[in-house]
Amino acid sequence: MTENKMQAIRLNQPCAAADMKPTMVDMPKLKSGYVLVKVRAFGVNESEVTSRKGESSPDFQFPRILGIEGVGVIDQVNANSSFKPGQQVATMMGGMGRAIDGYYTEYMLVKEENLIPFESDLDWSILGALPEMLQTAYGSISQGLHVQSGDLLLVRGGSSTVGLMASVLARHMGVKVIATTRNAAKLTTMKELGIDYPVLDDQDFVSRVQKIAPNKVDKALELVGISTLFQDMGLVKDGGLACFTGALGGQWTLDNFSPFMIPTGVYLTSYAGEAKDLPAEYFSHVLNMIEEVPIAKVYNGLGEVGQAQANLESGKFSGKHVVVL
Repeated sequence: MTENKMQAIRLNQPCAAADMKPTMVDMPKLKSGYVLVKVRAFGVNESEVTSRKGESSPDFQFPRILGIEGVGVIDQVNANSSFKPGQQVATMMGGMGRAIDGYYTEYMLVKEENLIPFESDLDWSILGALPEMLQTAYGSISQGLHVQSGDLLLVRGGSSTVGLMASVLARHMGVKVIATTRNAAKLTTMKELGIDYPVLDDQDFVSRVQKIAPNKVDKALELVGISTLFQDMGLVKDGGLACFTGALGGQWTLDNFSPFMIPTGVYLTSYAGEAKDLPAEYFSHVLNMIEEVPIAKVYNGLGEVGQAQANLESGKFSGKHVVVL
């Protein structure tokens, strides 16, 4: 960083992962209701790959600094702020990296209401893996599915970062988990994370789940998309819930939808939350209890962001790709 300048990955048009190079941009100026955060780490996400390709939703436009989540240390605050310089904070969503500039940068201007304060001695690589993954997983199972101890939960797309985190959190809540993957090589990693029933998602998927759960599952978390949603709802028992959170398969909508496509007695809900859905107390609780964070690979510096996106896009890794500055 030089005076009033900083490094960032600023994209002016769609590009390949290898074309993501740091450039010098203006430092953001502090304004009312915001704090300036020195970025220490951030996770790399599927939605950022989509944005980089120019295939994102209408709220995204170039030029843009990507990055929907991050952790860091507060650098500057306003006189009336409830935060203070040096404080550790996390944030995610809130339009970052899409409608406004995001975390692929050295410094980030963040609304105070979107900050989650915490104190931790964990490595920044671990802290950087958590915000979006934890917020989405926690919100899905707590608000979307209202999981309770003793439930049997199906996580479709279970080897994704959100799927892995949801499975880990659910197990800590006393829930048994069936989690799926389309890559047989990932089954061992899922078992090592403590998932009760890692299941290969192939042509025999339904029969495998039925063997584990002959009376069907209590709850289902859908992360693959519309292409598998109705199949999953068919595996949910009467009175159970299915929550649509993600579309790893790329299909978010369905033409010619009819409510009668939902099985009788099964409840369909969704989750698409924000930072406010992850209480600071719960974030701190997870930091204190967590033994294993699903991290695929750690990268050093903005110069390795392109490699991180390329590795994520390859689908060969299990866990989060995290960049540490």
